[in-house]
Amino acid sequence: MTLSADLPLLLRILRDPQRSAALTPRAWELLLRQADTANLGAALHYWLAQHGMLEQALPQAREQLWWNAVQARRHSQATYWELRHIGQALAGLGLPLLLLKGGAYAAAGLPPAAGRMFSDIDILVPEESLPQVEAALMAHGWVSTLHDAYDQRYYREWMHELPPMSHMLRQTSIDVHHTILPRTAAQRPDARLLRAAARPLTDPGAPPGAAVLAPLDMVLHSATHLFADGEFDKGLRDLWDLHRLLTHFGQQEPGFWEALPARAQQMQLQRFLFYGLRYSRMLLGTEVPAATLAALAPAAPGAALQILMDALFTRSLLPHHASCRGAGGKLADFLLYVRGNWLRMPPLRLARHLFHKAFLTPKNSQGAAA
Repeated sequence: MTLSADLPLLLRILRDPQRSAALTPRAWELLLRQADTANLGAALHYWLAQHGMLEQALPQAREQLWWNAVQARRHSQATYWELRHIGQALAGLGLPLLLLKGGAYAAAGLPPAAGRMFSDIDILVPEESLPQVEAALMAHGWVSTLHDAYDQRYYREWMHELPPMSHMLRQTSIDVHHTILPRTAAQRPDARLLRAAARPLTDPGAPPGAAVLAPLDMVLHSATHLFADGEFDKGLRDLWDLHRLLTHFGQQEPGFWEALPARAQQMQLQRFLFYGLRYSRMLLGTEVPAATLAALAPAAPGAALQILMDALFTRSLLPHHASCRGAGGKLADFLLYVRGNWLRMPPLRLARHLFHKAFLTPKNSQGAAA
C-alpha cells in the first residue's frame, strides 16, 4: 500500500517533517518549488513551524517560507473581510451563512486553514432560495462572470451552483451552491441533510450567522469535491485538506470513524470516500482504523479498475512540477479530466456539452469580441 520510498520530496516532508533537518541547499530549493507548484508554500511554513523544524531550515528557505506565511495572513484577513460583506448582503434573507471548503476552514479555525490559499468563497443555500440569494448579492455589487447564454443554462439547469459571481469593485469571487454534486450526476446527496446537521460558529471572531458543515459531512464534501472533479492541478492541496480533516476529527470527535461509512452510504458518496481514504493513506500516511476501511470495502471498484485508478491518481495527485511529473503524468491528467466530465452528466448530454464548448462557444466569444 505504501509508496513512501518513491514519493516526491514534498510528500516525504509532509509525512515526516523531521526529515527536513537533513536537507541540502539544493533539496530545499526543490522542496520550495514543489510546494509552490502545489499551492502549499504557506502551508509548508506552518507545518514545519508546528513541528519545531522552521528554525532549522536553511536561512534562505526560511525567508521564503516566512514571505509565504505573510501572504497567507493577508489572504486570511481578506477572507474574513469578504465573509462579513457576504453575511451583510444576505442578512435580510433569514438564512445561515453556510460556508464550504476554504472559507469554512478559515472561519472555523480548522487545521487545513493554516496557510491555505484559495480564490473564491463557497456557500450553500436551499435551492428554493437561489433567486433571492442571487438578487441580494447583485444588489451588493456581485455580478455573474459568464455572459454566454449556453454557460448560463449549463449552470442553472444542470449544475449544483449558480454561475460564478465576482464583486465589481473588490474583484472577489463567490460560488453559490445548492448541493455538492451536479443535478445530472448519478449520485444525489440530500442537501437538506447537510444543512440540518450544520454547526453554527460561536467564536466571536467568526462572521455573524456563519455555520459550517458537520465534521462527517465536511470530510465527505472534501473527498467528493476532489474525486468527482476532473482537474487536479490543486489535487495535492485538496488531499492535504482531507488528510488534516481526517486526522483532526478522528482525534476530536467521539465516534467519528465508526459513523463515517454509514453517513457516506446515506449520502451516496461511498466511492468518493473510498478513494479519499485510499489515496490519503497511500500518499500522506493518514491513519485510518481497520474497521472503517472494512466498512467501505464494498464501495471499492473491481480489481482491474482499481489498478487503473491507482495508476492515474498516484500521478495526478502529485505536485504538477517537472520533478514529479514522470511518465504518463499528462495522460493521467487527461483521462481523469474525461472521467470527471463523464461523472458529471449522462453520455448524450456530455457529448452535446463538449461539442458546444469545443465548436460553438469559441465562435460566440469571437463574435462578442468583434
